[in-house]
Amino acid sequence: MSTGVGLTVTLRVRMGAHDAHYAGELCDGARILALFGDVATELLIRLDGDEGLFRAYEAVEFLAPVRAGDFIEATGVVTKVGATSRTMAFEARKVVASVREAGVAASAADALAEPVIVCRALGTCVVPKELQRRPRLVLPALSAPPPDHAQLPEPRPIITPPPRILVTPPQSALILTAAIVGAETTRAQTPHLPITARELAEEAARCRDAGASVIHLHVRNPDGSPSQSRALFAEAIAAINEKTDVIVQTSTGGAVGMGADERAQPLLCGPEMATLNCGTINFGDGIFDNTRPLIRDMAARIRAAGSVAELECYEVGHIHEALSLVAEGLLADPLHFQFVLGVPGGIAAREDVLRFMISQIPQGATWGVAAVGRHQRPMTELAMQLGGHARVGLEDNIYLDKGVLAEGSAPLVARAAAFARSIGREVVEPERARQLLGIRPRVPAAQAGAAQAGAAGGGSARAQG
Repeated sequence: MSTGVGLTVTLRVRMGAHDAHYAGELCDGARILALFGDVATELLIRLDGDEGLFRAYEAVEFLAPVRAGDFIEATGVVTKVGATSRTMAFEARKVVASVREAGVAASAADALAEPVIVCRALGTCVVPKELQRRPRLVLPALSAPPPDHAQLPEPRPIITPPPRILVTPPQSALILTAAIVGAETTRAQTPHLPITARELAEEAARCRDAGASVIHLHVRNPDGSPSQSRALFAEAIAAINEKTDVIVQTSTGGAVGMGADERAQPLLCGPEMATLNCGTINFGDGIFDNTRPLIRDMAARIRAAGSVAELECYEVGHIHEALSLVAEGLLADPLHFQFVLGVPGGIAAREDVLRFMISQIPQGATWGVAAVGRHQRPMTELAMQLGGHARVGLEDNIYLDKGVLAEGSAPLVARAAAFARSIGREVVEPERARQLLGIRPRVPAAQAGAAQAGAAGGGSARAQG
């Protein structure tokens, strides 16, 4: 495959009144083709260092009307590179549309949750050999074969203006998870690490107030060392449930070096959620061992506990392993993936990596990002921009800013929640998160106690009768 295949560029423009050529403020299709021409020019500049020439369109399909006031996102991808020819596939999508309804202001417009494809095309450009300057900015080939029609793949596009300036976030609910303790972070690193059940419950409540609906839970021995003790988890879960209504998600990863039976002890508490690590990786200087038999054993235990699995994926292959569990009947919908990025020995925390991982999960599955250290803020914010969920907290990152310790996980949650709201994402509360994750509604403690008392009274009456 030729270098440059898969190079992708996206431009976004607003159709103005001067673009409307027909009745009803319809825009001429030639305007869309002109956008494709600009996309092609940028592709050629990035690939060859020259604007080149557009030779011909092999196919053009106009699929939906475009009117003045619509925002159009035009994308092109290089599908084939010859000696002088460059074949490209193009797609134009409407991402914002004027409302145009009776009784609504003429200025009303909506950002579309699902873009509308308005045009597709195939074209060929030419750059004479003597003009091919070959700049260094060339993306590598895609791992998948290039398309032979105008259906675009979804690699990371080069967007003009760049993504940090131009973002249209999806209009969807956002689940924030707080990983408040972990197995690696120590009190020597931060005095704000909660260890006792009471400390964990208080931090969970602070994170709930800041915007978290899920608490990812590890526990520690009194000396601060990691533990998977059923008793310690039961104590911590009870304290958290007494303090707040968050979803408690227990770890079955524990710490590097723990065996399967030890790691599975929290499941004996019947948690609402539990993590399922979907593959072995180098984890810092150690090995986080998750053999295929162990993964299947843990999946069966999570299911038997009545818990919803969060599928922890530190590599792309872990996604495919999770999907094999679905095929084997060990996992059922709804699926929720957690992409763990930036762990030394695991996959890198980069935008192109995240976009590719998203492309590998099935339609309808939910996903989130947990990134470690300095990667936490940029990668979780990117996840929110791309429609995913996010995890923050002291397990993954102890700093609020460079050199400034976060005073617990709650400030990290509050910052993530503020960013989410700034881009139009709705930060959901625990009950809504339960609906999204396929978890049964929580029965309030008072109702549960009344139900148990009623059951006990009914039994007594029958005995007497």
